[in-house]
Amino acid sequence: AQDTSGAEKTYVGEAAGNVLGGVVFTFLLVHHLNSFQSAVLAGALMLSAVLFTSLFTAQKATGGFPRVTPRLFLAPAAVIAAAVLVFPLLEQLDQWAYQLQWSYFAPQHQLMETRQSKHGTISVARHQDQYSFFQSGHLVFSTAGPETSIPGLEEQEAVEFAHMSMVQHSEPERVLLIGGGLRGTLSEILRHPVEKVDYIELDPTLTQTARQYIPQQTRESLEDPRVNLIHGDGRLFVKTADETYDLVLVDVPDPFTAELNRYYTKEFFREAKSLLGPQGVLVTGVTSTPDLRGTAIANRNTALYHTLGEVFPRVLPAGEQYMFYFASRDPEQISVDASTLQERYQQRDIQAEGFAPQRYHTLLEKSQLQRVNWVVRNHGRAPDSHLTGPGAVPPLPGPVAEQEREKEQLSPVNQNYFINSDLRPIGYYYTLNFWENLTRGEHAFSLSRLLQVEAWWVLPLAAAPVLAALGLTAFPAPAAKKLRHSFAVLFIVFSTGVSTMTLQVALLFSFQGIYGFVYEMVGLITALFMCGLALGAFLIHRRVKNKARLGLLAAVQLLMAFWAGVIALALPQAAAVPSPNLVFVIFSVLTFTAGFINGVDFPLTAACYLSLNRQAEQSAGTVYGVELLGACLGAILASVLVAPIFGVVAGGLLASIASAAAFVVLLLVRWR
Repeated sequence: AQDTSGAEKTYVGEAAGNVLGGVVFTFLLVHHLNSFQSAVLAGALMLSAVLFTSLFTAQKATGGFPRVTPRLFLAPAAVIAAAVLVFPLLEQLDQWAYQLQWSYFAPQHQLMETRQSKHGTISVARHQDQYSFFQSGHLVFSTAGPETSIPGLEEQEAVEFAHMSMVQHSEPERVLLIGGGLRGTLSEILRHPVEKVDYIELDPTLTQTARQYIPQQTRESLEDPRVNLIHGDGRLFVKTADETYDLVLVDVPDPFTAELNRYYTKEFFREAKSLLGPQGVLVTGVTSTPDLRGTAIANRNTALYHTLGEVFPRVLPAGEQYMFYFASRDPEQISVDASTLQERYQQRDIQAEGFAPQRYHTLLEKSQLQRVNWVVRNHGRAPDSHLTGPGAVPPLPGPVAEQEREKEQLSPVNQNYFINSDLRPIGYYYTLNFWENLTRGEHAFSLSRLLQVEAWWVLPLAAAPVLAALGLTAFPAPAAKKLRHSFAVLFIVFSTGVSTMTLQVALLFSFQGIYGFVYEMVGLITALFMCGLALGAFLIHRRVKNKARLGLLAAVQLLMAFWAGVIALALPQAAAVPSPNLVFVIFSVLTFTAGFINGVDFPLTAACYLSLNRQAEQSAGTVYGVELLGACLGAILASVLVAPIFGVVAGGLLASIASAAAFVVLLLVRWR
């Protein structure tokens, strides 16, 4: 009789290989090999496995039990040895590939060098006297080069950020700077009478690479005795630090990735607030447009204002091309009055080549300041604000102080679309939408259309397969019975793919937001999921004799729906855990268990489907293909729509609904 034991063994073996691959990637490949070397090594291993299997099968075909001899390993070993020998050439190929990539990506820039880091590939590009540093294709910062005697426009943004920030506190002595030091912000901060600056930079490889390209004054600032350079995750530092600061300056790029969005969320602002003294000030900022033109940028910058307002009693925005946010629990400490800030600056007798005291009046021009404040205070309060954008700004919005007093009379903020959080990173979505509008122009599809999706739409989608199963129960013929069972089993397989991948994306989003930078951890997280999957499939393969049991399969769907709900409820609680090690343990358990349930499901569904068509290879292939189709759809839905717009908790609930729908479909088929 045909069975699916061969497919089950293959499934377990593949999962075990994924576990090994994830561990090797995390602890070896990401640290020591480039992309070409990793690809060639993986290809050599697969080719050697094919050769070994072919030789082993050829021995078996000659009769008798195959013998494992040194000759059997000779050809695979030769393939691996050849791959290792070409590694030096692959280093040159890797550099050539980057040169080719940059010739198309930025033809007016000269690629100076690339370096591999556990946090991503670092690229240094030069245009005239400006050097730009990219990590995994994302711009980290730009700065003037060492040959520039007086840094001008190349560092103007850093100069303005530093001097606008430092005068927000009357006596800034202790400063925490997250990012930005290498682009010139640190050297400008040191012009003020500070006693200590804790400067957090994520990647030591980036710092080491940048030292040979940045201006001399920036290099000297890194050696200043007042500076404590700390290499590590800024969010993790803020979460665990036992310090008190007068100023916390967040000088990181816009939240165009989920990793960067972690520095613009309600949870991060609360953690940063706990490090501030009674008169402490938090300063952050993002790209903007004149008068916040454009729905996407207005939504993003307004969301950041309202998010800060959830944490701090007073928040003041300012800026045109770049929007500053000044926040403090002491309302009298921060100001957007140009004369007040100029007086503080002049009292410190600062001499800065790239900044004059009169610059405050340009940056804080009254009419523009009033319009921007009106937009961020009034926008985001109507139910459809995220779709329509801000309304027309009044010709005379009124002084900022008057607008602050009138804010209490405004409608409540739309929390779903204008509060950016770790578990609902809407700021990340708006930023992607903004850059899409800048780079793509007119096109058929826009990310903004996804904002029209309503959460309740999942209910008819979940009800559709249930109604289809109910309709199939009306046909009593034997052929209809087989159709009902086939539909139920394949829908279970599909929903399993959707739910497990949705859960995995939700866990990755939340883990990244809570634990820190996730680049080097992806392999380990994948390994944990695959380890659970392999163990679940192995136990069912070895312990369950009769796997073609719809009752057992229904119980697994119910368990999967329950566990997805548990994960959805656990994620907000995990965000409150202070210990990074405990956070990692929690997410490891959740990830492993989700993989385990998914692994249990495959042998059962494969056996049930085999009992219907009696063709082992076709059954295994169909079940596996449908599961991958569901996983593909789940990954797209979770990463593009559910997690950024509705939140990672919604991802867990979606997984629970999908499994619950599969359970109901199976109940209907069994009942009939």
